[in-house]
Amino acid sequence: MNKKCLFPPPALAALLLAAAGNGFAEPAALPQQSLDARLRWVPADLGGGQVTLDGHSRLLLARSAAERARLHEVGLDFRDVYGVISAETSWVPRKGMGRNGVASHGLGQFEPATARAIGLRDPDNAVEAVHAAARLLREAATWSAQRIARLGLSPEQRAAKLREGVSIYYNLSTRARNGWSGLNTHRLPVETLRHIHNVRAGARQADRLNARLGGPRLQPLPAEIAVLPAAATAVRPARAVASRPSAPQPVGTIEWSGQGGHGPGAGRRSYVVWSDGTVQSHAGAKVPAGAIRWPRRGDS
Repeated sequence: MNKKCLFPPPALAALLLAAAGNGFAEPAALPQQSLDARLRWVPADLGGGQVTLDGHSRLLLARSAAERARLHEVGLDFRDVYGVISAETSWVPRKGMGRNGVASHGLGQFEPATARAIGLRDPDNAVEAVHAAARLLREAATWSAQRIARLGLSPEQRAAKLREGVSIYYNLSTRARNGWSGLNTHRLPVETLRHIHNVRAGARQADRLNARLGGPRLQPLPAEIAVLPAAATAVRPARAVASRPSAPQPVGTIEWSGQGGHGPGAGRRSYVVWSDGTVQSHAGAKVPAGAIRWPRRGDS
């Protein structure tokens, strides 16, 4: 890694920010070597000679990666890139070891096979690794969108569920991830649930950093769907957790076939049941209360 900085922090901030009214500069146009030269490495709080990128450099790199991967086309942006790197390594490059006994490298914690599949030559190079992570996020978002396509989610719910799926795709093996339906997140390993939570926390950190540095105004991040068991969030203040009601979650579906209509699927009806008791059709319309009735638990 190139740990030299050719610009002091004020000049680096000027590189991040364009002229007034024009928003951020376009880092995607920078060649890799030019971008690498603009990254500023500083000592990490962990000590032991470890280094990390300063805030300006993190945003510069995350934005460049998001631009080149065209993440806006799949409903993501640079905050999601920042979030996944934050969840993987807290922006401190290192060598790790997966539960499968395979070593992972760099800011994105890529295993050799994954690195080859995504076209990453050097997982220890920060620029290459973060850009590869963004390419993987684009692939993950496409996969996630397909998994949740029939859940009848509102735009806010879809944005949150899409990001759940992105973390699941990034964190789990192909076999494990394919068991996810969009409705059974709570059944995933606690490590995966923690990854979902940590990616969202990192994205919020990027949001605050972007605002502090005077970046462009962005659409608010979707509210995080509570999926972690209480024991996994014990480090959070109990009062803060209790004061935030969790968003309704899909808990099941109702499907049946009837008569009427023409063509394939005529008479078929599909609905999603939410944890707050509401029911939605897959087209997104809310079903009036009482229109669908079923016995309560314990009724004869």
